[in-house]
Formats: sequence, structure tokens, C-alpha cells
Amino acid sequence: MRGLQISLNHTQNIRLQKARETLESLSSKANSDASVIVADTIPLNYEDGVLKGHGTLDLNGEVVATICGVVERVNKLIYVRALRARYKPEVGDIVVGRVTEVAPKRWRLDINYSQYAVLMLSSMNLPDGIQRRRTAVDELNMRSIFEENDVICAEVRGFQHDGLHLQARSQKYGKLERGQLLTVSPYLVKRRKQHFHHLEQYGIDLILGCNGFIWIGEHVDSTEDMMIEDQVSKAEQERVYTPLNTRQNICRTANAIRVLSSLGFIMTVEVIMETVSLSISQNVDVHEMLGSEFFVLTAEKEVERRRHTSSKKRG
Repeated sequence: MRGLQISLNHTQNIRLQKARETLESLSSKANSDASVIVADTIPLNYEDGVLKGHGTLDLNGEVVATICGVVERVNKLIYVRALRARYKPEVGDIVVGRVTEVAPKRWRLDINYSQYAVLMLSSMNLPDGIQRRRTAVDELNMRSIFEENDVICAEVRGFQHDGLHLQARSQKYGKLERGQLLTVSPYLVKRRKQHFHHLEQYGIDLILGCNGFIWIGEHVDSTEDMMIEDQVSKAEQERVYTPLNTRQNICRTANAIRVLSSLGFIMTVEVIMETVSLSISQNVDVHEMLGSEFFVLTAEKEVERRRHTSSKKRG
């Protein structure tokens, strides 16, 4: 919740402080991923065979944190994940990026990394859906596929001699339109099995990029035959406007993410949808979601959710 820039009255400040203290208490009691600062001792659940990873040090028989962050455990590997660290790509990550340059046989994208990522023409599906070698004509028509400032979803392929490479060989990847692109701290988006979500009740798609770029937009069917369309159907699609109700749902979901990001809560589709439902149940208008009262309500809702989760685990 650090860095929260909202104007709270005295009562709201007390409520928010109480919620923060309760969340810290619940985290220390029920969550193995405890926050640590430099020189904190990391409690161990294993007596032997512990593997000490990044941000840890063996000191007088104890594992001590060397950086500020959150303790992560993968089997017997223990390491500290720095909270404010820049995004570090891993092969297979789902990322959302913005095209910054159309270069020969490749696009360069901003993916919130220390350098631009590269999407090769040969590493994506062509609009006609046919698997074939790329020709000089394809290279000349690159701007008809993606151009500067287009928002794209892709997958991290790996590092090569000229930088970080992406790929978009699946129907679920490609250009994103009719929506909003939000930026949150990358540590708020954990790697999960599913980063694509169709929120059917709201008619929108939600993509949680591992790089901290989150896309909320009108739902698009990503079926196999979508890429094999004639020009008439494409022109018809371009003339269709996003319904007002869908646009309101996009803005409501975007504001829910803004509130959760400011409070420093981990982004999951469940938490985001609970925040959206909270705003609806409390009759909070879309623009009122960024007011101080809804920030406090969201923090109190998170306390309630974590208490419920903790009691279920004990039960």
C-alpha cells in the first residue's frame, strides 16, 4: 500500500490503517511468502536439503535475506523476489506489448523490459492463416499486419544474439483492439497456467501480461477459422462499434485494476472480479471507483477474503 496517493478523511484513514495491519498479520501467520528486509532471518520448513537462491545468504547456520522483498519457495529452493524489480522475461511468458518500430522482417516492441523485444515476421501467423515461407511481398505488407503503436499479445520465445525474441504462432496471440492497456508493477502479476480470461458476464477479455501490461477489451472469438476470412467480412467487422454497456464494463474493470495496483494487491482474475462486483453491489459509479471511499472498501474486502481463505485452509 506504499505510494498510495489519495485524500483520506480521518475515519477513512483509521479504517485503511486497520485493514493494512490486519492484512500484514494474516500474511505473517498464514502465508509462507513472508515479506523480508535486509538481514531478516528466513524461517525454514525443511531441516535439511534446503537450496538457497537469489537474495539469500547462509550466516551462522541461518538463512538471511540480502535484499528487501518476498520469500518465494519452489520445492526446496528458497529465494527472495525483489518487489520493485524490473520485469525479467522467462521463456513461455505471456506478454502484452506496444509496437515501436517496423523494421526489415521484424517488429520491435516495448514490453516493459530494459530493451525492446523483437517479433520476427517468421515467428507469427499470417493473416491468410496459411503456413508457408515468408516472401518479399509479405515483408512489404508488414504494416498491414502491425504498425507503430499497435498493441500486441505474444509469447516469450527466448534470447538470441540480437535480443529478446517473441512469437505469436497461436490464434490467441496477435493485435489487440477496442480496449484499454494498463501498466502495473510486474511483481503484481504472478506466472500462472492461464493468463487469458473471457469474462462472459461482462462481454470482455482480460489478458494479464507477465510483464505488467494488462489488456481489457471487447471479447473476440479466437477460433481457428477467424484468420481465414474474406475482405468483405473484415470490412463489416471494422464498421461495428463497441456497445456502450461493454465500454462501461471495460472502464469499470480497468478502474478495479487501478485501485488494486495502488493498494499493492496481487492481480488475479478472482480478485479483480470481486472488486468489480463490490463496486456494483455498493452502487459505485465507474468514475467514483477512484475515490477514497472505494479504496478503503476494497482494502476491507481483501481482509474479508483472506480471512475466509485462511479459515478454509484451517478447516
